[in-house]
Amino acid sequence: MDERSEAVEERQDEASADVQLDLRTWLKLLTCTTLISGELRRQLREQFDFTLPRFDMLAQLDREPGGLVLTELSKRLMVSPGNVTPIMNRLLEEGYITRATSSLDRRVQIVCLTAEGRRKFRRMAKKHGQWVNAMMGGLALEERRALSGLLDRLKSSLREGASGSDR
Repeated sequence: MDERSEAVEERQDEASADVQLDLRTWLKLLTCTTLISGELRRQLREQFDFTLPRFDMLAQLDREPGGLVLTELSKRLMVSPGNVTPIMNRLLEEGYITRATSSLDRRVQIVCLTAEGRRKFRRMAKKHGQWVNAMMGGLALEERRALSGLLDRLKSSLREGASGSDR
């Protein structure tokens, strides 16, 4: 084999190793997400008789005191409006949220937290933060900061790539 062929083969081996590294990294991220999500689901169910999707909806509404339009809520939760409806209906029945028709456009529904919903969410959010902190406790503070910074860079890169593919 000549030098040129060896160089091409070496680059192909490096590219293959990069792909394998990226796949292993992706699977590790997915595994960590699954493990953390599973533990949060378990804790919410056991301590509050609440589901993670319902908690996530209250979290989005807690950030917006004036409420959210249903389509924006589904966008923030990264699910279709059809997936939001049963969760929303359950929270309505429990008195944690309200739903009103917009005075500007009767087709638009605005969803808001009730005072009880805000109290319930804040109690759960405090515990949620403690659970996440405990799960991350196996890493030193500097490691958590470094990991957070790397994930910020990855998220930015992914968003730039997604916006570049729209062109």
